[in-house]
Amino acid sequence: MKVVALISGGKDSALALHRALRRGYDVKYLLTMIPRRQDSWMFHYPNVRFTGLFAEACGLPLVKAETSGDKERELEDLKRLLAGLDVEGVVFGAIRSAYQRSRLDSICREIGLESIAPLWHEDPRRLMDELITGGFHVIFTGVYAYGLDSGWLGRRLDRSALRELERLSREYGISIVGEGGEYETMVLDAPYFRKRIRIVKARTVWEGESGYLLVEDAELEDKI
Repeated sequence: MKVVALISGGKDSALALHRALRRGYDVKYLLTMIPRRQDSWMFHYPNVRFTGLFAEACGLPLVKAETSGDKERELEDLKRLLAGLDVEGVVFGAIRSAYQRSRLDSICREIGLESIAPLWHEDPRRLMDELITGGFHVIFTGVYAYGLDSGWLGRRLDRSALRELERLSREYGISIVGEGGEYETMVLDAPYFRKRIRIVKARTVWEGESGYLLVEDAELEDKI
């Protein structure tokens, strides 16, 4: 089946793409929506413009478009873009977000595409283990929940980070996979990358009790 994979540059969409490739889907395109506002309901904001490097690292063509970020208009923007592609299905990284899943399912039904959510209702710990042990290099680029401070920005997802997320989940009820908007991530390397992403320049933007790592420059480099 020919598919397009929705990509934000974060861990969930990267892992969903990994699963789709392993299951034999013919991934024709990656697709990124770039919101013009920080509080988009559907799409990542801070570093989504670097998905061009993600696509180049994969060796796959990238389809992208800007969207207002308004709750309903951004869905129409996505539907219009998907309708113009010669694919049969859409791969996306929803895990437990009923809002995200229901909206994408609805769009796919309207334009006759199959919706494919390889991570849907998977155990969060299992997903994080797969990222840590499976050759993914993931860093935290945004923190928006109590218990997550600026020290998380730029930190790699590893066993230590996972243990701390599990502790914070017990104490404050946050999702360890961040699907409640608790944090955002950026994937610098993945098993299917031909090259990896290197951050050249970045700065921390912190406001009150939350903030993000704004990547200002990045490039591809050969894997060692």
